[in-house]
Amino acid sequence: MLLVALRSGEGFLKIVGEVGCGKTVLCRQLLKMLQGEYVTAYIPNPDMGPDDLLMALVHELDVQVETPVNRHKLLTALQDCLLRHAQEGRPVVVCIDEAQAIPVRTVESLRLLSNLETEKRKLLQLVLLGQPELDEKLSRPEIRQLLQRITFSEYLGPMLSHRVPAYLEHRLTMAALSDATDIKVFEVDAARAIAHFSGGVPRLVNVLAHKCLMLAYGENEHRVNVLHVRAAAKDTPGVRPPQPWWRRWRGPWGREQAVGSSTRQLGNNPPGGVL
Repeated sequence: MLLVALRSGEGFLKIVGEVGCGKTVLCRQLLKMLQGEYVTAYIPNPDMGPDDLLMALVHELDVQVETPVNRHKLLTALQDCLLRHAQEGRPVVVCIDEAQAIPVRTVESLRLLSNLETEKRKLLQLVLLGQPELDEKLSRPEIRQLLQRITFSEYLGPMLSHRVPAYLEHRLTMAALSDATDIKVFEVDAARAIAHFSGGVPRLVNVLAHKCLMLAYGENEHRVNVLHVRAAAKDTPGVRPPQPWWRRWRGPWGREQAVGSSTRQLGNNPPGGVL
């Protein structure tokens, strides 16, 4: 979506994703793919004032500004730089990571940047990547003008649980010494447990898998099992808490207790057929 939108000349793009779902990795991969085709700039921390954001952008694009510096000089120098790149057939793309941290007063600078264009195309294309709080900020009435300029947006969520085992196998395949390397390290139940505890968040999947491999290595085992995953999950903040043993066990005693509880809720004289 990002590549198609950028090559179509769209001005504003937005990617929103949960914590640990790979926004920064996606951003770096995009910048890598655009090398040679685009002039790129990367702003990892936009928590700054309006003029500071322009200064950061000027620095990233290696633009020279006469002193004393003011906003008018910044915008003029930036526009001249963008026009030169446009005349040479080199589009400019700026990726702003952690965009939910942009102060509201700084959003106006982004809107001004979106006004830099020729009769045929935008001089500057902006990609905003942020957590769900970015949508909340953009929905505020005072910055609705910027929201209206976002032409393409996408949500980057956790992996589906059935994809986690394939993801683990892929990572092991990429790390394998050769095709003969045994990559069936995670047992099926262990991979499913990692999917459950991580909720499909790639960062948590990586952390849990790494700890499981260390546990298995410490026990001189070549396979990661469910016990390894539970131990790793217990040691990892942010994962889904494991169910108590009495909820996981569905023996006769548990069923009897459930029936007794239902009887008490219905009263002493439950309707016929309930028990």
